[in-house]
Amino acid sequence: MKKIRVLAANGAYEILCGRGALAQLPQVVSRIAKQGTVFVISSPRVWKLWGRRIEKLLGGMSRSTILMDDREAAKNLSTVEKACRELVRAGADRRALLVAVGGGVVGDVTGYVAASYARGIALIHVPTTVVSQVDSAIGGKTGVNLPEGKNLVGAFYPPKVVLADPDVLRTLPPREFRSGIFEIIKYGVIGDQRLFAFLEQKMGKILARDPADLNFAIELSVAQKARVVSADEHESGLREILNFGHTFAHALESVTRYRKYLHGEAVAWGMIAAARLAVANRMFSERDAACVVTVTRSVGPLPPWPGVAPARLVSVMQADKKTRAGRLRFVLPERIGKVRCGVEVDSGMLLQVLRECASAGRRK
Repeated sequence: MKKIRVLAANGAYEILCGRGALAQLPQVVSRIAKQGTVFVISSPRVWKLWGRRIEKLLGGMSRSTILMDDREAAKNLSTVEKACRELVRAGADRRALLVAVGGGVVGDVTGYVAASYARGIALIHVPTTVVSQVDSAIGGKTGVNLPEGKNLVGAFYPPKVVLADPDVLRTLPPREFRSGIFEIIKYGVIGDQRLFAFLEQKMGKILARDPADLNFAIELSVAQKARVVSADEHESGLREILNFGHTFAHALESVTRYRKYLHGEAVAWGMIAAARLAVANRMFSERDAACVVTVTRSVGPLPPWPGVAPARLVSVMQADKKTRAGRLRFVLPERIGKVRCGVEVDSGMLLQVLRECASAGRRK
């Protein structure tokens, strides 16, 4: 197990990453909770699998468990309000500690609840999906969706500790597991040639959940995320590279009402689209783009590209947080391991790439 340090304005925190990290929960909670009470927020399906283990680890420390819907469609202000009201009824005060046990939706909602309730209470993340272990639980970005777009309401609020244990991934359904691997591919494209080459060579073993190879890929991803968010906590510069593929992905999720794609699957399509757009913009080679597509496709089948007009997707993209003065800005690759932020492209070029993705998506 490795300890990876993340710098934040409110103080540094640690990611305990590796097999056995979950067993550290009692010591971590005892150190942070002190005189406060402990409240766990999870989802029914995660709690069915891990609730007994979490309760055993916490012993008598946990005062209440709040279960929430962990579908992307439930990642909204209504869910935040319900959780906050349950905390009030359970007697939570400003000394309370929240423990988020679940995937990205549980983590994002619980993080926003922690940032808002009593103007800020302590938070620990116990991520139970690949996406949450390598991405969403790290860096302090919390938030929920509006009908107009994804993650438009939220706050930067770092946790006290993240416990990322690959052992908990053994209960993930195959589709959810594969969805998380797409985020690991993202880290290879944006800043780690070694990771990308490792994925090219070891994808079969990773998909088979080989403990050593999966642990290595997660550690490299976590280390890179920690490096980026430590240098740029509030996304004013370097951190924007983490949005590679996400402008497309958020639009795809929005137009399908968050019911067609798991987040990683939308990111996969987004990375393919971004690679194609970079080639069209003459900043990325056809060869590297083919590598990105090949590695992404090697993870498994993707839900088809939606039957939505390209102009509709562009309109939805305009609501993206990275838009400036109504102008779309993309994170596009220059080579494997390096991307450029804030790239503006010709609208005709963008529409053509969207048509190409739609055509390719229908053939698969």
